Amino acid sequence: MKFKIKVSDKSFNDTISIYNKALSYIIKVINDEWNNISTLPTVKSQLNFIEKLIHNTKKNKAKYDFDNRFYKFPSYLRRAATAEALGAVKSYHSNLENYIKKKAQYEAKGKILKDKMPVLGTKRYSYPVFYKDNMFESTVNNTAKIKVYKNNDWVWHDIEFNTKNLKHRDMTNFKEMNPMLVRSGRKYYLHFTYKKTAKLNNTPLEDRTVISVDLGLTNSAVCSAMKHDGTVIGRLFINQPIEKDRLYHKINKLAKAQKISGIGRKPNLWRKINNIKNQIINDTVHQIIEFAKKYKADVIVFEHLGKLKSKGNYARRMRIKLQYWAKRKIQEKVYDIAHSYGIRVSWINPKNSSALAFDGTGKVTRNGKKDICEFTTGKIYHADLNASYNIGARYFIREILNPLSEKERLQYQTKVPEIAARSQQTLSTLISLVKAMQSQCDCVA
Repeated sequence: MKFKIKVSDKSFNDTISIYNKALSYIIKVINDEWNNISTLPTVKSQLNFIEKLIHNTKKNKAKYDFDNRFYKFPSYLRRAATAEALGAVKSYHSNLENYIKKKAQYEAKGKILKDKMPVLGTKRYSYPVFYKDNMFESTVNNTAKIKVYKNNDWVWHDIEFNTKNLKHRDMTNFKEMNPMLVRSGRKYYLHFTYKKTAKLNNTPLEDRTVISVDLGLTNSAVCSAMKHDGTVIGRLFINQPIEKDRLYHKINKLAKAQKISGIGRKPNLWRKINNIKNQIINDTVHQIIEFAKKYKADVIVFEHLGKLKSKGNYARRMRIKLQYWAKRKIQEKVYDIAHSYGIRVSWINPKNSSALAFDGTGKVTRNGKKDICEFTTGKIYHADLNASYNIGARYFIREILNPLSEKERLQYQTKVPEIAARSQQTLSTLISLVKAMQSQCDCVA
């Protein structure tokens, strides 16, 4: 969560600048000493070794002159920079190792690898984390003191930040973590993360309610609230037609601009596109969570996203890519927020979930807009709603079959053949399986 600092100060710029210079210096040190650092068994031992290389104490004479170059550099900030630098160098050497292996494989086949060799970027633009008590002290309400680099020294600086967005959120059970100083344009923000220990529910399967979510092309999402026996107790259609119309207009404008001047950055257009996309994502996530809370859901079920396929002209390809990215972001945000309410999140095999009719009558035929489908019986139904039924059903079928032995599964498979292949399971499969299990129990009784 970000809070805008009401009065900006040039020293904030100096603080970010000196932090990044220190970060670049430590990256070079770690890379130079990598042969020694990489042999150490744990991250903690690696960080301790780096600390001895750059920081002087009574018992330790540092090999590098970090303390002289960055006089009075706060210890907590130095350790944060060291951890970030270690991660960057580790990533570089891992990528380099993969590149060398891939190149050797290509050369063995007589081919030439066109991929570029990884390069270690020593110049970084990261933001410093202000550790509480040492670099950040909260005073009254929305005021605080932070330690910044000013006039060649690290001094405490009084700030006031805006907390109006906290009015719409209940943060009573959350623990506030260390803030990060972030610059956006000419403005500065404090970014806080909040931590909460949430206990995920463990409701018995027969009492469980799931929210099955189909992230579609026409609607942002279609949700169904479903019980374990296949009973659908609620439906929700989520769409943002105005925002999507604006988004497609901006994408077409971007395509025209790139056609005239070539593919370039176009930052103003991309900023507007990303803002609209984020609005669609946030609204969709909010509605899914509220729907789950309304029906006291235990699990939210998504399709497992596969590889991205995009064809057609530039504008159409870009729309498909943005939809794909939005789907991934929606799933990630729902996962984070749902866990804070104790709601689990699960994924199922997406193959044929939209292609098969929920009543078990076979494959459906979809119209040009892909929003309506026709069953083989002539029945007309909403395509995404049909898919959401199948998504919820596949989750329950999997949960029912998992604890069963191989013998029991084969026994039910003779009565309900569709359970053999997950890509053929529909809502009618779940209903048939539940009936078969109930009849089996009646016979035993």
